Amino acid sequence: MNLTISGHHLDVTPAIREYVQNKLERITRHFDQVIDSHVILAIDNLTEKDKRQKAEINLRLSGKTVHVESVAQDLYAAIDLLMDRLDRQVMKYKSMLQNHSHEALKRRPEGGEAAAAI
Repeated sequence: MNLTISGHHLDVTPAIREYVQNKLERITRHFDQVIDSHVILAIDNLTEKDKRQKAEINLRLSGKTVHVESVAQDLYAAIDLLMDRLDRQVMKYKSMLQNHSHEALKRRPEGGEAAAAI
């Protein structure tokens, strides 16, 4: 899996990079067909006192691209929220793939199975 981490208005430190890599291991543990991922971490200055930390990811899977965004006051909280949302999306996609392959068996006419067994 190719991983690209970039920052807008922020320097990506080795600690943040390692934190994102550790969180992405959970995703690859559930679904191993990840081709590449691009993580963008940003800080938006709304006012002088308000700072909004934003994390987004584009995860390219075999057959689909998943885009997830999250916003929080803390960058680590934004990354945690991002990975939770991404995990749900990937698990949903994985279950759709598994259920889709079994649908063809359900739609077979019963006469065809009986004729094949004889």
